[in-house]
Amino acid sequence: MILARKPSAETIRRFLDSQRNLEFSYPFVGATATTPPADFTVDHTRVRLGSGEAVFAAGKATLERWDQFRLGWLEAVPADTPIRTGETVAIHARSAGVSWLVACRIIYVINENGPSTRFGFAYGTLPDHAATGEERFLIEWNRAEDTVWFDILAFSRPRHRLARWGYPVIRRMQKRFGRESAAAVVRAVCSNTRP
Repeated sequence: MILARKPSAETIRRFLDSQRNLEFSYPFVGATATTPPADFTVDHTRVRLGSGEAVFAAGKATLERWDQFRLGWLEAVPADTPIRTGETVAIHARSAGVSWLVACRIIYVINENGPSTRFGFAYGTLPDHAATGEERFLIEWNRAEDTVWFDILAFSRPRHRLARWGYPVIRRMQKRFGRESAAAVVRAVCSNTRP
């Protein structure tokens, strides 16, 4: 949904209502948990956050608040959308004087304890999205090495004609998102673990 200005809460609510019960826009739902499909572009961003339980807890809280989307030009709305399978969230982006909303639905949630303690989720695109694909966000604490990581794994390809035409621009934005999202999580974790 292309917009002339930032959407109101009511516009976002109506948009999400229109997307909530639609099917995913691609057939490989859940593939970020195994192997992304070969005919999609795959992006992978991984950054070390630190070590210890406090860093893991701060990373988990960061994902629960959708802080990886607080980038100025991009945000998840509403920001209090629960991290729960089946929840639908809108992503609001702004670039070059244009504003738009796209919708995604959470496919699965990861909440595991053990030698590798992990928290995260994946969402997939719904029909009113310029691209088609899936993205997984993960905080992982390797207890044996005592390292905590933030990991993004995504696969996508353009869906609409305009997205195919503007694919080089979309690829730059996707790469920018990976870098800036990782930096936002690092900042949020550092600010929440300082003594």
